[in-house]
Amino acid sequence: MATRAFQRLPTAPAGRILTLRLVAIIVSLFIIAGVLALAGHSPLMLAQLIVHSTLGSRFGLEDLALFMCPLLLTGAAVTVCGTIGLWNIGAEGQFYAGAIAATGVALGLHGPTLVILPLMTIAGILGGMAWIAVPTLARAYAGVNEIITTLLLNFIASLLTYYLTTGPWRDRISGAQVSTQRISVSIPEMWGIVHWGFPVAILIVIGLALMLSRTRWGYEIRIGGANPEAARYAGIPVRLRIISVMLLSGGLAGLAGMFEVAGTVHRLQGGMANNFGYLGIVVAVLARGSCLNVIPAALLMALILDSGIVMQTQQLSASVILAITGLILFMIAIGDELAHYRPVAKVAAGGKTS
Repeated sequence: MATRAFQRLPTAPAGRILTLRLVAIIVSLFIIAGVLALAGHSPLMLAQLIVHSTLGSRFGLEDLALFMCPLLLTGAAVTVCGTIGLWNIGAEGQFYAGAIAATGVALGLHGPTLVILPLMTIAGILGGMAWIAVPTLARAYAGVNEIITTLLLNFIASLLTYYLTTGPWRDRISGAQVSTQRISVSIPEMWGIVHWGFPVAILIVIGLALMLSRTRWGYEIRIGGANPEAARYAGIPVRLRIISVMLLSGGLAGLAGMFEVAGTVHRLQGGMANNFGYLGIVVAVLARGSCLNVIPAALLMALILDSGIVMQTQQLSASVILAITGLILFMIAIGDELAHYRPVAKVAAGGKTS
């Protein structure tokens, strides 16, 4: 007699993953609604307010774009690093390093925007690359685990930002706490408060997807990540590819910091990263190794963040918002795992398969 069992497959169809993710989100929303109702809140009223404030108004859409911009770049930074089998946990620190470098150019140099803005962009990218340089060389030449080294550098970058914004670069004009003065150069706005860094970030993600899928460099990266020994046997310079990928990853995160300084905040501030580097890891996990999937993953994460701000205006604490975010992501992770399983017929002793 045949019984039903489940077999885990190494890969899952994209349609099945998408379906189970939607189911996971719906289930998590029902759970959240039940908890909020028990706490004395109106789930329907909160849902209407969130939809109107995020997707139903121009201001909400502008906020979504501003949240998406850094998430696109930090998510792409982690994703491209994962293609070769590495984890860049230091996007937060590289974000700060890019922001610091770009701010240094803006504060130290004076000139027209057409000159200073490209210099800030280059400085931001180089700042992120410089911050990941030591973990890169340690991983490529000594095999040091990049997870530990990149993670520890996050705290150094954050403390360096606080030092600069309360010390040599502190705002001596308005006296703002933990902040530099407002920089005179900014990325032009394209729609309301949304700056041109947003479409540039989307184009960068699409360009990365094309590079990884259509070029020899991308092919070697993917082979190096899937089987390093086979890649070396085939003559692929795996060490050089590790260096190039990790530096590219750091540069992307540094560019995100530059965009935040020149396009959104317009100054260097302590805590300005807002965990965008760490959330980039979540975006990369949701993207499942695809740069193109970074775009919808960043949109989902931005929507969650924007919804959290709306709920805080309704007297919900930051801890509750964090718990809600964690539940949604946890349910999505369960859906992703279930997508790998399929039912198979298991034959009992003496039976025959049909």
